[in-house]
Amino acid sequence: MLEFSRKTNLLEQSAYRYTLQDVAEPNLYRHLFDYVSIPKVPFNHRIVPMNTPDQIWITDTTFRDGQQACSPFTVDQIVRLFELLHKLGGPNGLIRQSEFFLYTDKDKQAVRRCMELGYDFPEVTSWIRANEKDFQLVKDMGVRETGILVSCSDYHIFKKMNLNRSQAMQKYLGIVRSALEHDILPRCHFEDITRADFYGFVVPFANELMKLARESGKQIKIRACDTLGYAVSYPGVALPRSVPGIIYGLQHYSEVPSDCLEWHGHNDFYKVVTNAATAWLYGCSGVNCSLLGIGERTGNCPLEAMAVEYASLRGTTDGMDLSVITEIAEYFEAELGYEIPPRTPFVGRYFNATRAGIHADGLLKDEEIYNIFDTARILNRPATVSVDSHSGLAGIAHWLNSFYGLKGEHAVDKRHPVVQSIREAVDLLYQDGRNTVMGDGELEDILQQVDPNFFIAATDHRLRSKRERVGQSG
Repeated sequence: MLEFSRKTNLLEQSAYRYTLQDVAEPNLYRHLFDYVSIPKVPFNHRIVPMNTPDQIWITDTTFRDGQQACSPFTVDQIVRLFELLHKLGGPNGLIRQSEFFLYTDKDKQAVRRCMELGYDFPEVTSWIRANEKDFQLVKDMGVRETGILVSCSDYHIFKKMNLNRSQAMQKYLGIVRSALEHDILPRCHFEDITRADFYGFVVPFANELMKLARESGKQIKIRACDTLGYAVSYPGVALPRSVPGIIYGLQHYSEVPSDCLEWHGHNDFYKVVTNAATAWLYGCSGVNCSLLGIGERTGNCPLEAMAVEYASLRGTTDGMDLSVITEIAEYFEAELGYEIPPRTPFVGRYFNATRAGIHADGLLKDEEIYNIFDTARILNRPATVSVDSHSGLAGIAHWLNSFYGLKGEHAVDKRHPVVQSIREAVDLLYQDGRNTVMGDGELEDILQQVDPNFFIAATDHRLRSKRERVGQSG
């Protein structure tokens, strides 16, 4: 049967309507996941078209999935991080939502405090299991939308829940109906979708959800959850591991609108950022992230990475304040005691630092030669040089300028006497057997010893510059 598609403006064969396929035994895709070897990536060479939505955005799971991997935040810490999420997302609300647990008194207090801030974005949402007891928590809290865990692979349906596919679907649909009856928008988390029978369960279940959405006139969202990080973005990869295939299939066979589709990934195979960006490109409006990528096992998609990815794909930040990424990183380290690996992109102490003398010389001549973009302007993180035995005079000069904020007439070059003096002191340390990078505090001590007046003037300049930045950001 042929139908005219308003999406492509072409005649197309009408999509096949998949129905639930109940099976006696679970389909565990043992040819892909035999458990005793690395999971395999099969190709069927079927290519689906990109279909990037008009609008794309980020949602946050720092206070839900994120907290499962670190020391619990206090209520005050949650509120401060929520404020920073709001600031980062900007006036256009590029960080749309943030989800919370509702199980403890602390969870509930945090939700109330964040809701009292009165922000349009991020919207406070909740997360529950698909049962009436959990749903009562949502009703009591008064949130507008809740996530509902609806595990969709046979690993979960058969082995964890001891149900068959029909029983699982009816269990899930019952809670969704309850949410709709109480004017609460359901967001269905399709757990373990990258090991699920896509046409035997995922699509038929999504069809039932979209039918309920049409009947109720209310929005029902679907979050595609790559729970163990199995997803692959390569073109032509076969289901269930294909990100393009999952997003295309949910849209093409279940008619899920882009603004009702969200991707949630994990980083077990180092693919989390690419998979999230691919979900955007193929028709998913939302990508679910956490600050610094904290989360179960290897973590979630880093929110700061997708903020930068958004700017790369759209050519604009659309009002996001990316300098807040640095504020968030500093808060995690100073207030939460969280140790950020120093070479983590955008947030690590050394992410834009160089050690090689030739690179340092290039930075001194023109920062653009070796810095990825104007990190000082965009992230409030000037390019730096890590001083060691290989840094040379150029490295020390660059360290002085970046650490103390010396610009224009105040800046020094590698011919400056104080640079020469620091270099001599550093060389002596490495001649005596040192083999580690010099810390900022150590270099400050050396500067104070070799030129106390320069040290006082540079420190004063640094403090003034910091006060000016704080005043501007405030």
